[in-house]
Amino acid sequence: MRGSNEDKNRAWDRIAVQELEGHLEFFGELGVEGVRRDAQWRSRTSDQAPVIETSEPVPSQPAVLFSSPGEALAAIRQDLGECTRCKLHGLGRRQIVFGVGNPAADLMFVGEAPGADEDIQGEPFVGRAGQLLTKIIEAIELRREDVYIANVIKCRPPGNRNPEPDEVEQCEPFLFRQIDTIKPKVIVALGKFAAQSLLRTADPITRLRGREYKYRDAILIPTYHPAYLLRTPSAKRDVWEDMKRVRAILKGE
Repeated sequence: MRGSNEDKNRAWDRIAVQELEGHLEFFGELGVEGVRRDAQWRSRTSDQAPVIETSEPVPSQPAVLFSSPGEALAAIRQDLGECTRCKLHGLGRRQIVFGVGNPAADLMFVGEAPGADEDIQGEPFVGRAGQLLTKIIEAIELRREDVYIANVIKCRPPGNRNPEPDEVEQCEPFLFRQIDTIKPKVIVALGKFAAQSLLRTADPITRLRGREYKYRDAILIPTYHPAYLLRTPSAKRDVWEDMKRVRAILKGE
């Protein structure tokens, strides 16, 4: 190749972009919605290598390079906007409840949908169930700010009813992008709805909990929702067994 160094650099940049787009197309065929190319992400140091995150890897669109998982999450939140993709935006929701916590967390909790307290404060799990979740997190020697917490649905359904299929269809791609950006080692699905949605199953939570599932490069552990524990304190022992397993996985045991 002849020409100035600048011309050579441009040529190499075009080749690199073409190769990257080819990788993204391949990952897209596998169902992966975002990739992180840094080799050091598992170390979870504060000096994170760049994150590549796209909503849908399309070969004709260049990948977006982010300097950190936090920046990538902010971009996802911006893409979500003041969402009107499903009917929930017109059914009384006050605000979108995106997610909160450490963008490079090893442990991620996924619940069903925001409740009344969450809809007011804009943060997941801040009511009575959220206070119990915080105690559960502390019981495995972590702090709430060490983990990441999100829901399948970002808006409160009226009357706290279960999310409907069309609502899940519109909202869950943003959850997938959150998961693929954070790259947690363990995902805890809180309750029947979250576990069934993530695992694409109709099995009851009593059958799902106590097992481990491979999910988007993480280990998914279903357990009972904290709100259920408030109604059924006897189930706390089962949740503690699940959380002890989570702690062991995080410690590499």
